[in-house]
Amino acid sequence: MRFNILRRSFEIAAVAAPLLLLFQPLRVLADDDGARAAGVVYVMSNATANTVLVFQRNANGSVAKVQEVSTQGQGAGTGSDSLGSQGALTLSGDGRLLLAVNAGSGEISSLSVTRSGGLKFVGKAASGGTMPVSVALRGDTAYVLNAAGTPNVTAFRVDPRGNLTAIAGSTLALPGGANAAPAQVGITPDGEVLVVTEKNTNMIDLFPIDDHGNMGSPSSVPSDGATPFGFTFGRGRTLVVSEAANSTFSSYEIHNENNNPTLVTITNSLPDGGSAACWIVRDGALLFTTNSASNTISTLTVSGHGGLQLSAATAATTPSGTTPIDMALTGNGRFLYTTGTGNGSLTGFRVQDGKLSPVASVMGLPLSIQGIVAR
Repeated sequence: MRFNILRRSFEIAAVAAPLLLLFQPLRVLADDDGARAAGVVYVMSNATANTVLVFQRNANGSVAKVQEVSTQGQGAGTGSDSLGSQGALTLSGDGRLLLAVNAGSGEISSLSVTRSGGLKFVGKAASGGTMPVSVALRGDTAYVLNAAGTPNVTAFRVDPRGNLTAIAGSTLALPGGANAAPAQVGITPDGEVLVVTEKNTNMIDLFPIDDHGNMGSPSSVPSDGATPFGFTFGRGRTLVVSEAANSTFSSYEIHNENNNPTLVTITNSLPDGGSAACWIVRDGALLFTTNSASNTISTLTVSGHGGLQLSAATAATTPSGTTPIDMALTGNGRFLYTTGTGNGSLTGFRVQDGKLSPVASVMGLPLSIQGIVAR
């Protein structure tokens, strides 16, 4: 009896072992400190032959490039910050799908995320306009911001496999027209309002969204500061917008009475002490922004009611000539990553008690890089 039990145990182990290997996430090589992979950072090359660079993130915040996947489209190709936008890459809420803009070919690409965090090309669709620069995704609906020609927002349905299909009649022109120079598209946490910033007209556009994800006619509200650029949302319908011209930040409460959204100012154009503040991300009450012209990162706090305060004018610096632009926080808020178009770099920082300490620096990326997601 004992022999039969042992033999049966070995048989079960022989069957179970390969199954365990099959369903276990792919392990990555340890870095010099022996740290194992804890996540992934995605950066879009925005090169003429557009790609997404995949970096494994180790537990200590260091990163290493492990993959480069074609979007099957064309990026802008040349020039620092050639898109002038935030949100060129976006990840679905469940972390299974990555969307990328192809500004040069006027397309949106979808890429599925593998168990190990790698990417596989799924498909692409025409963006509904010229030069897509930003994309937002909520549930099965994506919204693409086209910046050139007649600037517009176009909505897409996303099927379970990640394929994109434009919604008939969903293309809506921006109120600012050909001079709008839009920077970002985003959706309020409750899913009821779509927000777009227009850099040249100093306007913030608000599109009501119905229960099916369809957009209504937009209204425009003057920005409190010049050159509204990136934005993020606080609690409820709080909106925080960067203003690049003077490196200031304003916060608003979004009202949406009778599907006619508007803004009420909470904090008016708070300076962050840097120069050319454009990109902004949030973790709880803490906000991070890159000051491209001064090569610094500033931190602010946002209260539960949307009030802003400057926490640190210089929470971190990047080397002279870096020109930090896009940035992303990991889901746990422990690490912050930013791309530098001045020297083609990816820089990482540990976030601890609101303070930043460098943990990663990768050089040799294309100067055209734009768009970043961390997980």
